[in-house]
Amino acid sequence: MTMARTSDGTVQRFRVMAIIAGIMSLLLWFVYVPVKAFADNPDLPHTLVWIPMVHGYLYPIYVITAIQLSVKAKWALPKMLGFILAGTLPIASLIAERRVVALFLPKKTPRQN
Repeated sequence: MTMARTSDGTVQRFRVMAIIAGIMSLLLWFVYVPVKAFADNPDLPHTLVWIPMVHGYLYPIYVITAIQLSVKAKWALPKMLGFILAGTLPIASLIAERRVVALFLPKKTPRQN
């Protein structure tokens, strides 16, 4: 398996966007959707309308960074699609970020004194 170079920032960009997409997905599914569906106060969903808007603007950026990482890593199309779709499910992009860290970033070893 060919590894992407980590010095050009591809892995770091993916990590940042995966974390942001994960947080926004969690807010969308576990804050905005329940409030919209079950809120007694009709004004409450209007105060949270920024959540789906921000998620909608940031998800395409996550997709672009996932594609960029997949192309540099020379991953097959199914793996690329898996990383793209990880941004749609709560926690999945956070799991994808951890897998990328395990693949590309060097393991830190304790210093020997």
